[in-house]
Amino acid sequence: MMRIIESPREGMQGFPRIIPSRDKVRYINALLRVGFDTVETGSLVSARLIPQMADSVEVLKQLDLSGTRSNRMFLVVNRKGAEKVSEMDEITHLSYPFAFSPTFLKLNVNASVQESYETAAAVTELCEKRGKKAVVYISMAFGNPYGDPWDQEMLLHWTGRLHQAGAATIMLSNVSVEIGEKMIAEIYNALIPMFPDIEFGLHLHTAGEGWYEKVNAAFLAGCRRFDSVTGGLGGCPMAGGELLGNLGTDHLLSFAAGRHMPVGIDPLAWEEAKKIGEEIFMNIEY
Repeated sequence: MMRIIESPREGMQGFPRIIPSRDKVRYINALLRVGFDTVETGSLVSARLIPQMADSVEVLKQLDLSGTRSNRMFLVVNRKGAEKVSEMDEITHLSYPFAFSPTFLKLNVNASVQESYETAAAVTELCEKRGKKAVVYISMAFGNPYGDPWDQEMLLHWTGRLHQAGAATIMLSNVSVEIGEKMIAEIYNALIPMFPDIEFGLHLHTAGEGWYEKVNAAFLAGCRRFDSVTGGLGGCPMAGGELLGNLGTDHLLSFAAGRHMPVGIDPLAWEEAKKIGEEIFMNIEY
């Protein structure tokens, strides 16, 4: 089975117009009815840097969780935020964006590589104590556009460090640089056999072209966990440069269907969620 992690947070965070809380609640509630493995509902980040996410906790508290089987994930960028979110019954998973790129960390969480690692370890430990699950993202896992040192050995080293700290789910992300299927295959073919007790996933930023080959490369290497965003919207506004966009959920669903991989999606609920998303992102003016 493929796990699909739908992230309205990713779709909304770089959107130029502030979306009213009531519309975020309506949209995320619709996504929670679809049957995705996980829905990433929001983040606890600087309201000054990412104002779109300033109401994430308010939105979370208004969600209707009575009929959903989806996990609910929330992104945190420091220990204080992790402490707060870990106390929320509405949340099942905490995500944290680790990187071994000093430049990216300076832009994203204002921390050094060692500090970021220590926070990832602390979030993992906290989740274990609070009955939550930690999802650690390795940003810039496939290269570095800033000129910081990067190679596959560094990726293996830091994955090993995260493994020692207890990380059981690690998502690899390219954030702001396009990557090819050859690199994807090489990295997953190296990591998955080396760390068989880690669930590796792919958080693919892409402009759209070649998405199938990239997803297929990860799939053939053993990856079964994929992030996606309805319509392929969004990107990381803190990475610098133009937003690259995300792997579209319809693309991922078509890939799963072609591989006869069950994903547990309710087609009618999915169409309704997309309709609401189109109204919010495309048609409504405020």
